This record gives sequence, structure tokens and C-alpha cells, in this order.
Amino acid sequence: MNKLGQRLEADGLLSAERFEEAAARAKESRRPLPDVLRDDSYVAEGPLLSALGKVYGLQVVDLDDDTPVDQSAVRSIPPRLATHYCAMPMKLEDGVITLAVSSLSDMAVVDDLETNLGLRVDRVLATRAGIQRAIRRHYGVGAGTVERILGEDRPGEASHMETSHDLELMAEDASVVRLVNQILQDAIRDRATDIHLESYRDEMLCRRRIDGVLQETSLPRSIRQLYPAMVSRIKLMSGLDIVERRLPQDGRARVNMGREEFDLRVSIVPAVHGEDIVIRVLPTRSMLNLGDLGFSGAHRAELEKYIAMPHGIVFVTGPTGSGKSTTLYACLNRLNTRDHKIITIEDPVEYEVRGVTQTQVNPKIGLTFARALRSMLRHDPDVMMVGEVRDRETADIAVQTAMTGHLVLSTLHTNDAAGAAVRLMDMGVDPYLITSTVLVFIAQRLVRVICPECREAVREAGITRYRGAGCKTCGRSGYFGRAAVAEFLPMLPAIAGLIMGKASAREIRAKADELGMQTLLQDGLRKVEDGITTEQEVFRVIVA
Repeated sequence: MNKLGQRLEADGLLSAERFEEAAARAKESRRPLPDVLRDDSYVAEGPLLSALGKVYGLQVVDLDDDTPVDQSAVRSIPPRLATHYCAMPMKLEDGVITLAVSSLSDMAVVDDLETNLGLRVDRVLATRAGIQRAIRRHYGVGAGTVERILGEDRPGEASHMETSHDLELMAEDASVVRLVNQILQDAIRDRATDIHLESYRDEMLCRRRIDGVLQETSLPRSIRQLYPAMVSRIKLMSGLDIVERRLPQDGRARVNMGREEFDLRVSIVPAVHGEDIVIRVLPTRSMLNLGDLGFSGAHRAELEKYIAMPHGIVFVTGPTGSGKSTTLYACLNRLNTRDHKIITIEDPVEYEVRGVTQTQVNPKIGLTFARALRSMLRHDPDVMMVGEVRDRETADIAVQTAMTGHLVLSTLHTNDAAGAAVRLMDMGVDPYLITSTVLVFIAQRLVRVICPECREAVREAGITRYRGAGCKTCGRSGYFGRAAVAEFLPMLPAIAGLIMGKASAREIRAKADELGMQTLLQDGLRKVEDGITTEQEVFRVIVA
């Protein structure tokens, strides 16, 4: 057994028998032994690097956001080499460049870099994932691919391509396909729900919405030359017309990442310097249950009570991005049993749910919410989900559906629960029908949850509060994931009386306060007390 095996055994990481087994596997597969130990799960990467560092006298570094990186070292190595060899330049001093590597097995890498750079290479060890994150952070996502494309005897060509034929050829080029895939994969890996690609006179921006907040992503500046080809590639993926650049277009595509499949909803609009793209990222299957949403125990019990009713309407209200559809899908998953016939009418269908009949509206052919809802009643449903009530016709049919013995789940765009009843009256729905069918109005928002990996207590004015210090897990934001804050306005007699009298939203809100109903802000501050989120986050989402 060599020195590495002895070190692993001394550290209690791997027995001599297991080490010999790994050595035999490495010889048989002609792979470097450290790679076999790591990739075949004999030893976790972190402890393995520590052992390698002790054996070979090398430093092990943690490539987080605070690790100092010499920008002159970054500039000295082209991004394609850094990406190809998975080597992150750290320091350049006196003709010696320090590289963070995850493997010591291939000395040809050192020889190649020393020959190409004319520098002596010194190595430190870091995890492969850490090196890849550092490369993306300091070079930009897809930098190696961009450099490779622009270096293949067509510098600047992409920026001047105007014909659809050239753009289509470029869009199908393997390197452009790889570049678009890298941007998508990086966004999905970072839990982005939306990807914004924006074109300006001399640059391209990529921003991703993570936990509800837009964050800019580092990209190589030269990627602007490839932007027309990238737009065409995304159009081809989503079944859109690559020739049409003057009108907005909407499409869909599906991508796989590992074992997960994602649905991409693509929207393209013409802008001053090209076309801007927004891609909504959705998992194709929703397995959310009510316990995953972050509702308080009392609110969850109340919601389960209402969706167990045989008939009536449950309205979830809030602005775009407040998690209304997610809540309705969690309700559907709770109700989705063999003794329930469930039908949904959506625009668009966001998640596929096995056992549920899902219909997507298509106004171009006359398939509106109202028309689909009217037809679906003939399919003997127990539960119906209407993606959104946006006009009187849809509202009237939803009310009639509830009155004839069906449970209806739907959404409204209002700021709070009290405003939902007034919104229905503004649409022309009779107050009597509202009070007879609506079970509850629920207003909700999504607040970011304090990252569990870096959560710390802070004492302020004699009160203990919690915050996220920022770590690799949460991308230094201090938050990881989101939870719902909500207010419930059930159709109690006092509330029904005000609606019958066509009271204003302010009057309904005042009566709800008088009855002791918890507001959005109160629910948010309760989550602050429980250490789930921060006061700043609650005020950002609810008061701002």
C-alpha cells in the first residue's frame, strides 16, 4: 500500500482492503487512483484532498467568495484553458502562477500550461465544484466556450450576421448549443426561477431571479457578439420563428438536467438593440404538499378544512410571483385521490399532475377560461381549478359551478384578502352570489427563509433575532428558499353582511381586524419571532 493508502487508513477514512479494491479498479479502468477514490465514492472529496495535501505537502484551499484571487493571474490564463483543465489561477508572482486543481494525477497538465504560458506552475488543492464556481465567478458563465467559438476563424462574424439562414446555421452549431446549455444549467443549478437575457449596444446582461430577487450573473464581455445566434438557438428550442424579430413571441421547451426534467416558458420581445428574452424555469412535475409551503400550523389546518368542503370557492389572491399557483397545486396534490375527479383550466399549465385532467386555454382559437369551464362541467368533476378569474363571464360560471355542488379553486389579482370581494363586485358579480359560494379569501406573499447553514442569532435592544451570515450554500445572500405568509378572510356572517351592503375594501379590512384576523404583516412578523425570516425581508415583501 502506498503513502496515500497509509494516510487514508491512519486518518480512519478507508481500510487497507478497500484501498486495494480501489487500486485494482483504477488499474482495470485505466483511471488515476485519486479520481477512482473520489468518483466511485470510496472517500468524500474534502477528506481525500486533505489526505493528498498531507502526503504531497500541498495546501488545501476553500474557494469561496472571500478567497483572494489575483486578477493578473486570471488574465494570464485564457478561459478555455482554465475550463478545459478545471484549474483556477490564484496568484501570479515572480514568474510563478499558483493554480487551484482538484486532481494531481495528470502531470501533462502542468507541462502543457508551463509550455503555453511560459510560467512555472505551483499547485494548491481545491474541490472540483469550488473550482468550477470560481471559474464562473471570475471569467463568466460559458467563457471558455465563447472564446473557443470566436477563435474558430470567425471573430466578430456573429455580430454581423443578419440573414436567417446564417443565424439558423449558427444556432445549430455545437458550440452555440453548448453555450446556451451552460447558461441554462448554471441557472437551474443555482435554483433560478426566471432567466433574463438582455441586449444592449455593447454588452449582454444575464440576470436570474433566485428566491424572488433578481441577481446579475457574470458573463464574458465578448459574448455580445454571439447574442443573435443564442437568440436563434433559444427560438429553435422553443418552436418559434427565427425570422420574426419585430413582434413578441412566446414558446415552450423541455430540458433535462440529471434525472430532473424542466419546462421552459420562453417569452421574446423586440428591444432597441436586439431581442430580450425571459425564460421561466418550472419542474415538469409538482410534488409539493401543503407542509412544504411554509404556512403556519393554524393557517395550514384552516386551508385543509376549506379544501375538504364538498362545494364552494377558495380564492388565493396576491400579485404576480406571490406563489398563488403553487398553493393551488399543493391543494390539488392533497385532494388527488382515486375518489376525486379533478379538472384544471390554466394559462399555461405550469406543472403536470398525474390523475388530474389539465386543459390549457388558447384564446387564438376561442378556448377561453369561460368556454373551457362551461364545457368541463359535463365531465362530472368533483374539484375544478380555474387558473385565474379575470372577467365577469369566468367569475359567473365559477360561481354557478360552486352552487351546483363543486369545489372550485382559483386566483385573483388583488393586494389583500379584503380587496378580493370588492374586485368580484367590480366585475359585476352579485354580492349575494359571492356570499353564497365563497368559502375563504386567502392573500399571500413569499418571504425568503434564513439559510439554515449560516443562521446566527443577533441580540438587538434586548431581543434575540436571527439572520443569515452568508455562505456558499445560499450564494452569500443569507437566504435559502421561501415560505408563504398569509392572511385568511373566511366568509363569516359579519363579513358577508358588509359584502351584501357593497362595503369598501377598507370597511371589510376594518371589520376583519375587529374580529381578530391575522394580517399579512402580523403573520410575517410572527415568522421573524420564530427565526424563519428577517424583519427586513418581511417589510421588503409586504410593506414596500
